[in-house]
Amino acid sequence: MADPVTTSPVIVIGAGPAGLAVGVCLKRAGIRSILLERAADVGSSWRHHYERLHLHTDRRNSALPFMSFPPGTPRYASRDQVVSYLENYADRSGLDIRFGCSVSEARRTDAGWEVTTRDGRFESDYLVVATGNARIPYSPTWPGRAAYGGRVLHSSEYLNGEGFRGQRVLVVGFGNSGGEIAIDLTESGAQAALAVRSAVNVIPKEVLGIPILSIAIAQKRLPPAVADAVNGPVLRVTVGDITKYGLVKLPYGPAMQISKDRQIPLIDIGTMALIKRGTVRVHPGIASFTPHGVRFVDGSEADFDAVILATGYRARIDEFLDAADALDANGAPVKSGYEAGMPGLYFCGYHVAETGMLREMGIEARRIAESISERVPR
Repeated sequence: MADPVTTSPVIVIGAGPAGLAVGVCLKRAGIRSILLERAADVGSSWRHHYERLHLHTDRRNSALPFMSFPPGTPRYASRDQVVSYLENYADRSGLDIRFGCSVSEARRTDAGWEVTTRDGRFESDYLVVATGNARIPYSPTWPGRAAYGGRVLHSSEYLNGEGFRGQRVLVVGFGNSGGEIAIDLTESGAQAALAVRSAVNVIPKEVLGIPILSIAIAQKRLPPAVADAVNGPVLRVTVGDITKYGLVKLPYGPAMQISKDRQIPLIDIGTMALIKRGTVRVHPGIASFTPHGVRFVDGSEADFDAVILATGYRARIDEFLDAADALDANGAPVKSGYEAGMPGLYFCGYHVAETGMLREMGIEARRIAESISERVPR
């Protein structure tokens, strides 16, 4: 017996903030869509982040289209507040969301797009992929890891520091997750250290009480190199010389880092103060594991009871989407927020923006809905 087929003008894969924003913008334009979500709830990635996580972008510039954060939400919303916001956003929208619906294949056919799930097939004229850059945790491998006697976990498995009290813990990576986990471990009574393989940039969360995101939005029309030149003196005063503390600074600034490397610099919420006090020690990258710890690339060794890999994620859309020309080597979209080189294919939420990911998702969602609206017969 053939699998049942459900048709809709638009299929959206993913019911995180990007997918929800697309669905709401399409509905506002009078276009029906079905959202396919492999988890049991909206905002699955947010629900599984570590407990102390807060937005690094202010609530005013982090709301999705047509709905602000509720009154009383602090300037930087917590993980739980973001989850609650996404739940309310979905509830108020009345979107058709199919939970527990994992996509195994999405491909272009002569008739449009065909999406296969374990519960049946879906056909549409337009396909929007919004599964996010954090779809698959990335865990590098090193020699000797199998012989290491301590605990190794990815940051996606880390909830809080209570289980590490009194332990020596190495956090690998200097992104925003790594920096905040180092703070959380320290506040929980662990002895935290950081392994930082690459050159980095550090920016403050606020300058004179102004969110760094608001400054980035004001400067968004400036070329990245110009923005970095303008901001350089402020960063020298607010952040200081990070090379004094075992960190290597990138030869270009934060705006160029986002544009060139598609990486957000560390938004400092207290990590640098711990480093400057010597509470959190900075090590270079890992060369190999030892039975009791790690050996670093400079030849030094240190013992650790646990290692937390804040080494990021991969989009890996290529695991289900047959669209090689639209994806890079890591299975991430080459283009986000526009039609992506194949008829009726769009991606939302993959552009790394200095003006904030949630804000960018809303902008992309509106643009995608407008593009599809111009083509759908009324």
